[in-house]
Amino acid sequence: MPGAVIPAPGDHVTILPPPGYATLTRLGGSRVGGSRRYVSEPGRLEVTRPDTCKTGRVRLYRDHAVVLRQHKLGEADRIVTLLTRQYGLVRAVAKGVRRTKSKFGARLEPFAYIDVQLHPGRSLDIVTQVHTIEAFATAIIADYGRYTTACAVLETAERLAGEERAPVPRLHTLTAGALRAIAEGQRPHELVLDAFLLRAMDYAGWAPAVDECARCATPGPHRAFHVGAGGAVCVHCRPPGAATPAPAVFDHLLALRHGRWDRVETIPESARRQASGLIAAHLQWHLEHKLRTLPLVERTGAAPASSSP
Repeated sequence: MPGAVIPAPGDHVTILPPPGYATLTRLGGSRVGGSRRYVSEPGRLEVTRPDTCKTGRVRLYRDHAVVLRQHKLGEADRIVTLLTRQYGLVRAVAKGVRRTKSKFGARLEPFAYIDVQLHPGRSLDIVTQVHTIEAFATAIIADYGRYTTACAVLETAERLAGEERAPVPRLHTLTAGALRAIAEGQRPHELVLDAFLLRAMDYAGWAPAVDECARCATPGPHRAFHVGAGGAVCVHCRPPGAATPAPAVFDHLLALRHGRWDRVETIPESARRQASGLIAAHLQWHLEHKLRTLPLVERTGAAPASSSP
């Protein structure tokens, strides 16, 4: 039939009411990620097909990405997990990178910030080209404290990114910025991690309340903090088992969230430690999953905990 488009293997097909014909026309300019949408007339069959050029070949695409992790595939390949700026989480095969003569194997190590070109595949995309934008790995792996902190950043970013191919541009920017700050070493790495976690939770929509009650929104300052309640709580809303951190802890949380590093540097070490514990507990409560890397983060100093949330 003239103008008909027959679904091909790998196309995503959706049956839509009302009943119609199988003749498909392209929706002008309508795109889904790297695909185009076709719809039957008057609308029974919808096909999402990878966008192709005039020669019929699937188009390559490129993006900036943070390399989150990788694992072996076969004898010479690796599967890399990328946090891209436009497409969110992307899992791709890097062919031959475990060979000594690989042209871009070292550029796909965790902590790298890269410009990557990929070829769409059915289940996994294929890495075809990689350029290094910023090489954070050298400075990070040279110091154990920086390394464990950066690992916690990558694990958190992957957890918060959600489903593959879901754009998370702000999380991408936060992750790259945190790795840059850790590599540069101008601020204590544990403070960079806490600031990243607070802002990442704010992006996710469940940052802890600090300057108002998490339950009734009464303005603070408040003295109690409860992870299950959502952060700081007033005397009327305080549930059993709430922690009672020092006032400096709340000051520290606010300073970290708003990037007031001059204020952060004046906070006592004991208050910083308590704040770190509350941040980690709040994050893992809402993730409903413990992060493997957080307990490994090397922190300086020591502080007693006032009570447990």
